[in-house]
Amino acid sequence: MNKGSKIATRFLLVWLLMFTLVTGMYGQQQRFPKPEFESGYAQPHTLTPEPRSTAMEWLDVAVLTAVMALSAWFVLCKRSRQGILWLSVFTLLYFGFYRDGCICAVGSLQNVALSFADPSYAISVTVLLFFLLPLIFSLFFGRVFCGAACPLGVIQDLIIVKPISMPSWLRKTLGLIPYIYLALALLFAATGSDFLVCRYDPFVGIFRMDAPFLMTILGVAFLLTGLFIGRPYCRFLCPYGVLLNWTSTVSKWHLTITPAHCIRCKLCTTSCPFDAIDRPTDPKVIKGSHDGAKRFLVYALLIPVWMAAGGFVGFKAHIRLSKANPDVYLAELLITHPEVKKDRDNIDVQTFLSSAKTMDQLVEEARGIRRKFKYGSTAAGAFIGLVIGMTLLNQVIFRRNEDYVPNNGACFSCGRCMDFCPVERKS
Repeated sequence: MNKGSKIATRFLLVWLLMFTLVTGMYGQQQRFPKPEFESGYAQPHTLTPEPRSTAMEWLDVAVLTAVMALSAWFVLCKRSRQGILWLSVFTLLYFGFYRDGCICAVGSLQNVALSFADPSYAISVTVLLFFLLPLIFSLFFGRVFCGAACPLGVIQDLIIVKPISMPSWLRKTLGLIPYIYLALALLFAATGSDFLVCRYDPFVGIFRMDAPFLMTILGVAFLLTGLFIGRPYCRFLCPYGVLLNWTSTVSKWHLTITPAHCIRCKLCTTSCPFDAIDRPTDPKVIKGSHDGAKRFLVYALLIPVWMAAGGFVGFKAHIRLSKANPDVYLAELLITHPEVKKDRDNIDVQTFLSSAKTMDQLVEEARGIRRKFKYGSTAAGAFIGLVIGMTLLNQVIFRRNEDYVPNNGACFSCGRCMDFCPVERKS
């Protein structure tokens, strides 16, 4: 392992440790802050900004559509990195600091999940469009949303100073995290427990200038890491990026490094800070590709085993996971520690006792939610098992590349690589 790879590994290990500590500590806080009666009531911070008029919501949809359309035009027609850059600055100012980072397509997947799981939850058309439009664009033009329309992505993209290439094994290992995060985010949203993506968004507090201290530290840690490891949140955590990866893989039109025939000058090999350029296939690999047939068959047959194992782990974890739901947690707390009813400082308990809801009703609701977790966590575990199985299978799938080409799924359509190609466009 070279020096750059070692530095990248250390950066990512520190980042993962910090994320685990911050989310763990932040998640243990009481759901409602204890009011300061001595100094007067203070309005608590909220996870979402003030409601926006319907007309302004449609304006946001129009701006999002226009930005992605311009991004596709800059990438496919003008081949202009500078155009993408200025578009990114606009996105950061508008969707980031002006719109407070909300609503964003990344968080909208939770609204969609909850609307499917809970018939009483009505999702607005504008939120649905924020979820669908980037996916539709990526089916045709690649991840132009990531390149210039996502404030979470562009804030990282604009601060890259000296990107370090990461070893393949580390990228693939960390690449499993977004799938796990996606499964958990959908599970918690569908059960009405929490919107994990919004709660642990490392940049939204920076956009609003009012994040809790721990989340501010996490956001700064991502940005500092992003100086040397391009887009760490996008590549190794973003759950919406999983969906964009899938749709962009089959995109009809996609960014190309060269406007004409590749001359293999190798000038573009170090142009991508995200390691998203696939190299021409080594002839030795082509010659030895036939030897992997047995491994392919074994890995393919193991996929159901991985899914079964993942489903079993998810099933076993559903009781622990369900405690994240406030009703389940409260019911279990009152059953196991009935003396807590006398605790005047526990605002959750006191709020329940002052409501019209009975203990039997609370317990019954908690049982229903835990039942949802049982099926949901089993499905989530099976999905993670499938991802692990497919990741292993991809190690023996042979793909022939004749030239240096962007990986359709991993490419963020930022346009950096285009400026490195000396080939001129044919008129």
